[in-house]
Amino acid sequence: MSVEPLRDRRRGGRDARRALRAEPLPHAERPVKGGLEGGRYQPLGQRDMERIHDAALEILETVGLGQAIPSCVEAVTAAGGEMNSEGRLLLPRALVEDTIANAARRFPLYGQDPKHDMEPWDKKVYFGTAGAAVHVIDPVTGAYRDSTLKDLYDMARLVDSLEHIHFFQRILVARDMTDPFDLDFNTCYAAVSGTSKHVGTSWVHEDHVKESLKMLHEIAGGEKAWRARPFVSQTNCFVVPPMKFAEDSCGALETAVRGGMPVLLLAAGQAGATSPAAIAGAVVQEVAEVLAGLVYVNAIVPGAPAIFGTWPFVSDLRTGAMSGGSGEQALLMSACAQMARFYDLTGGVCAGMTDSKVPDAQAGFEKGYNYALVGNSGANLVYESAGMHASLLGCCMESLVMDNDAIGAALRTVRGVEVTDESLSVEVIRDVCLNGPGHYLGHAQTLGLMQKDYVYPEVADRMSPKEWEESKREVILDRAMKRTQEILASHHPRHIAPEIDARVRAEFDVKLPREAMGAG
Repeated sequence: MSVEPLRDRRRGGRDARRALRAEPLPHAERPVKGGLEGGRYQPLGQRDMERIHDAALEILETVGLGQAIPSCVEAVTAAGGEMNSEGRLLLPRALVEDTIANAARRFPLYGQDPKHDMEPWDKKVYFGTAGAAVHVIDPVTGAYRDSTLKDLYDMARLVDSLEHIHFFQRILVARDMTDPFDLDFNTCYAAVSGTSKHVGTSWVHEDHVKESLKMLHEIAGGEKAWRARPFVSQTNCFVVPPMKFAEDSCGALETAVRGGMPVLLLAAGQAGATSPAAIAGAVVQEVAEVLAGLVYVNAIVPGAPAIFGTWPFVSDLRTGAMSGGSGEQALLMSACAQMARFYDLTGGVCAGMTDSKVPDAQAGFEKGYNYALVGNSGANLVYESAGMHASLLGCCMESLVMDNDAIGAALRTVRGVEVTDESLSVEVIRDVCLNGPGHYLGHAQTLGLMQKDYVYPEVADRMSPKEWEESKREVILDRAMKRTQEILASHHPRHIAPEIDARVRAEFDVKLPREAMGAG
């Protein structure tokens, strides 16, 4: 046999495998998807978690929280809390434990499209965005510019088309919205218009929540339909660490809870600054603060859906600056994921917040180990996982596309190794070794598993050096820029019917022009 036909045959086989890989699989058969079970990485032992729990209860009972608003005091004291002489709201151990026992569990987080519904409980893992970046980054020049409402909408569109990013939490502050109401309302509008995945956002005032709920009722088909499938959750920083309530946020929290909106109870101390520098101590404080929020929510509406949002951040203790991409950050968030499972509550943590200012090698390695460790810890909801730079000060559209690849790879490690009679491959090995051809490239098992067991990146490079030379030495950022522009040019979500959008625009002051949404 000549060399050339053999080379052609090899090329043909490779092309056939590529063609097979390019065919989309049904969602249930894909190698990774949202809701895979983690939990293999456990930095805390059982006794460690018990000690953290006991320490948090001691703090709540003896230190309590300051600056509780009157409605909070009324609801929590009626449930069994008490105000001390220093004006701090104390939560007795029995009240906290009863609240934990009766809190909402196993509640779905809905998308506008049911195919995006999530079941964030047990050890199931989902990745999404979040943040309050004030800049958008040019990936080529590294220039930072003010973020806008159009940027937010475009990022929602990108996430809507990216397979491994399962929900869209507000990723930036639209700095062209100078009025607080305009900012809150239009952030919600742009997010729910840009994606049919579950959306999370925040509000600074209860009246802003009320008006946004009216809009969401319109989109859902009425208040009853909204309450049956709430597709937006509220991120609420109800505490100012250490151990004080955030008064404005509490009003917004109460309105969301009464309005049937799931809430992310977010406590975000910074280790060494607003929470203890000791890793265990930082976890204790955030657990205590979020348990206080859980008591508060359940005192308002028993059994209301609340996400256990322990988000202790890390300080670079040399400077006091936040270090979102550090190894300590991965450790903290993994420990917090374990604490949510300790209570059997839906847990939300964050991972993937690189300190790098641009999408570079530092961004890649910081994101990579944070994805892998926090995902494998069994965190239910991993926020701030895509697009973020400069420890949350900047975001980059092209990074969303690259991070989608990295999250997909990390999810494959979460899925782990399935050991079955079939996967042990004894008969396959026997067949190849005894009956030929001495390799597995064309074997039926290989062809059957190449899509179901293996994840392939969309923009990461797996070419040979020769192919790479022929592609003009494109690097991942080149391909991510092209893919970003392809999505933005072609993907214009239409899950909200035009007549519904028209009614929303007639009733509310929507600032996002229709032409900015690809509509005439």
